Amino acid sequence: MGTRLVFGVCLFLFISVALGSDNSDDDSSEDLPFSSSLLEHMPSFSFNSIEEDEEDTLPVSSGNDSFLSSFSNLNLGLPRYKCHSCEQPDCSEETVCHNAYQCWKSRVRDTSGVELVSKGCTTNADQVVLYCNTLSFDGTSNNQRESSLYAIECCVGDFCNNGTFPPLPTTSYTDVEEDAEYYGTILRLSLAVLCPVVILGLALVAILLTMRHWHRRRMARLAIIEGSQDPDCMYRDELRVTAAGDSTLREVFEHSVTSGSGSGMPLLIQRTLAKQITLCECIGKGRYGEVWRGLWHGESVAVKIFFSRDEASWTRETEIYSTVLFRHENILGYIGSDMTSRNSITQLWLVTHYHPLGSLYDHLNRHSLSHLQLLHLAISAISGLLHLHTEIFGTQGKPAIAHRDIKSKNILVRSNGMCVIADFGLAVTHTQTTGEMNVANNPRVGTKRYMSPEVLDQTINMGVFEAFRRVDIYAFGLVLWEMCRRTVTSGIVEEYRPPFFDMVPCDPSFEDMRKVVCVDQYRPAIPNRWASDPILSGISQLMKECWHQNPNVRLPALRLKKSLLKLAVQDPSLNFRLDF
Repeated sequence: MGTRLVFGVCLFLFISVALGSDNSDDDSSEDLPFSSSLLEHMPSFSFNSIEEDEEDTLPVSSGNDSFLSSFSNLNLGLPRYKCHSCEQPDCSEETVCHNAYQCWKSRVRDTSGVELVSKGCTTNADQVVLYCNTLSFDGTSNNQRESSLYAIECCVGDFCNNGTFPPLPTTSYTDVEEDAEYYGTILRLSLAVLCPVVILGLALVAILLTMRHWHRRRMARLAIIEGSQDPDCMYRDELRVTAAGDSTLREVFEHSVTSGSGSGMPLLIQRTLAKQITLCECIGKGRYGEVWRGLWHGESVAVKIFFSRDEASWTRETEIYSTVLFRHENILGYIGSDMTSRNSITQLWLVTHYHPLGSLYDHLNRHSLSHLQLLHLAISAISGLLHLHTEIFGTQGKPAIAHRDIKSKNILVRSNGMCVIADFGLAVTHTQTTGEMNVANNPRVGTKRYMSPEVLDQTINMGVFEAFRRVDIYAFGLVLWEMCRRTVTSGIVEEYRPPFFDMVPCDPSFEDMRKVVCVDQYRPAIPNRWASDPILSGISQLMKECWHQNPNVRLPALRLKKSLLKLAVQDPSLNFRLDF
């Protein structure tokens, strides 16, 4: 162990003497650290051999540590050079760098395309690896357009970094492409932000509109129930509905507790009907009452208000509408009946479906008809009359019903151009199995203009139900004449006129009508031009058979319907649908 220590001390003194002259020439007091290139010139020596001895022979003291530290900072006399040195960006002011291990020059291009050049030297051996072993970035990676480019060249020798700077690869994109990509990115970001906002806005608007619609319907329904004024309707003369006595309907319909199949609502519901309806406008007035348009649960309904003196007609019509199997597409739809009071005056209400086109009388006054419209009106009207006249047999069958007041004002026109029959205040019912005929005890009589000869001369047999059917057929023949007169043929159409307009005054008496119909046996005139029209000519023959002086010659309702259907299908150009 002693021999090794002596050898190490001698070696240290030898190296110190050999390098003494170099250390005296260095002006800097700073020791140069060893780099990887300097350590290659050192002799192969290991201090591990000193530590391989036993710990009990001679311990390594702190002096050994300072020795190793001093040894690592030795300057191994590598050659030094002089280099050009200048700063970015254009290297315009050059200086000389002394005592350099290596010279270098570099070129850098930033993301905006501006190039920066510089020169310099490496005077610290540790920095040689940092400068010269760094790979130049040539811009071939995926982030080419987002990163800068740089290149550096190192050399040894005096002023070896003179000359041109290292080149950089040319970029593969232009400013136009940059702008296009920039604006494309902005557009995508804008769409990504705006599209969800617009969609959410539209969804919110749709939700708000839906909620507003349902809120309005709900408020209108509540207003009707509470009897307050609806915003879409105006009361006339402060007309409001109040409940009548609790026993009104029970006394009138003490034997009827259900509406039966095909009729209106059960009577328990009808008793509260008047409280739920808001009257909007008066759409008609007659000798026996008024007709109003009302709102019921947001839907328009027709409210026929009878005067108290005509209670028998209201009672009879309510009974007819409550008949089992009475409902039909060509019979006015029934909703219910009720009694109310206004200013201590009793009102009798009959609530039915509302048809905005009004009666056939109003429709013919406003519009002329084509052949197809004529057939639709005529066939639908006779279909409703046939349903009335027909008795349906069964456990709860329907009796045969005679209307007794058929006229154009008692036939309504639906929006689809079909007819429905209304006003059953004078109706008569007949049950064949029992032979019972129910004639209402009603002082009211039918419309004199449409009365048949046997009614005018009082020869009708009131005990035979078939006589009432033939009265309806006579009146229906006059209605057919009214419709044909308003039908366009050969470009000609007459103004609307009621039957016998040229023979009796506007409000004829019984004597006026009896003289014209029974004594003179006059019937409405048929124009000659109808003979050249197959449809009008065929209907003319039917109406003549309908208003024949002898009741037994008149056609039944079923024969009338079949004859009208046959006329409708004879002309293929009409495209008539057989759905009646």
